[in-house]
Amino acid sequence: MSFKRKKYQQDRILKILVIRLSAMGDVAMTAPVLYSFINKYPHIKLSVLSQKSYAPFFNSPKIYFAGIELKYYEGLKGLYSLFKILRKERFDLVLDLHDVLRSNILRFFFRFIGVKVFVIDKGRKDKRALTRRKNKILRPLKTTIERYADVFREAGFDVNPDLNSLYETGSNISDKVTAILPNEKNAVSVGIAPFAAHQGKIYPLEKMAEVIEYLSIKGFNLFLFGSNAEKLQLQEWESKFPHCISVAGKFTLKEELQLIGKLDLMLSMDSANMHLASLVGTAVVSVWGATHPYAGFTGWRQSPDNIVQIDKHCRPCSIYGNKNCYRTDFPYACMREISPSAIIEKIMSVIGELKYDT
Repeated sequence: MSFKRKKYQQDRILKILVIRLSAMGDVAMTAPVLYSFINKYPHIKLSVLSQKSYAPFFNSPKIYFAGIELKYYEGLKGLYSLFKILRKERFDLVLDLHDVLRSNILRFFFRFIGVKVFVIDKGRKDKRALTRRKNKILRPLKTTIERYADVFREAGFDVNPDLNSLYETGSNISDKVTAILPNEKNAVSVGIAPFAAHQGKIYPLEKMAEVIEYLSIKGFNLFLFGSNAEKLQLQEWESKFPHCISVAGKFTLKEELQLIGKLDLMLSMDSANMHLASLVGTAVVSVWGATHPYAGFTGWRQSPDNIVQIDKHCRPCSIYGNKNCYRTDFPYACMREISPSAIIEKIMSVIGELKYDT
């Protein structure tokens, strides 16, 4: 029997392993593809290998989540130990949505035992052309979500990404989340996620404070998102501005997703919170500096009209924002030249549209 016939045999459960180990936003972007797949191919057992903490992105009994702690599988020896665990499942296909050294090694092991493997095309050449200093080719590239879907298509599956929300309307939310939600019927709730992994993606904090102050004066309920490392700054704003609540370190990822799903809007950098909001159907106003939406990392179903950015000859200079700004005349001008009023105007516009629609 050929592999192709075996793949589509309906009287057996085909087993597929999907690999996407990090980072949070990139793992989150797999959801529209994976949910579309399980709805169209319910007879196939789909397993996802990723970091243990990302389990809330796969809120479906049809997706088997193989959550791991990467620190326990370091180096070639550790990855081989992981492979020996995975091979017991007798996967028919392995789909690598990551294409990094770790996943490359795992692919090698699976290929060695005869398992068919398909790998994402990250479009690295086009991304280098988008971010080089001179002669940039500034054009929209294929989105990461579409690149994920292409891996399934290459494997022979007709997948069209589709997801309304990880949590259906009326889903239960934790008491901890309910306790901090406003009681007023017409209250406006805005999430603010001012941080990112790299400086090139962070709006200057003194300017962000101006945005927070304005929204606070308007009487909006503001929820400040960040990691434990960013807690002190968020607590400072919480104590300084009325109607502000810092949620850093207070909730699990699942609870944060539940809270974000109750917001009217999320203000975010090009960061994981943009994707978290997208997965629960919350509108996002996103602020972009060293990176660019053309690289394909915008939030799922987020309107391009809600992106705040300015045109600079030097941007984008990085796909992930992890490169130091090379400008000596005015470093990080891409962020520093965005006025607080531009962000405020976009937020007020989006909220106005949302309230009008309802």
